[in-house]
Amino acid sequence: MTEQPKTATRIFKTGTTKIVEDESMNELTHEQVRDILKRTYPEVANATVREQTLEDGRTLVEFLPQPGRKG
Repeated sequence: MTEQPKTATRIFKTGTTKIVEDESMNELTHEQVRDILKRTYPEVANATVREQTLEDGRTLVEFLPQPGRKG
């Protein structure tokens, strides 16, 4: 039999964007993922991290942007 792919265990969310964990992210901490994501999503750099377990057992990691000043 063929082996079934492993179900993703983490979902990273910033705003309305969701990034589902793949094999390249399995061993990374939340801070390491933040370093990768902040290149594309600069608001992640200073965001608060909130983690919760979903009903299906996966973990939702939300990057909540902090209000700041312009200028």
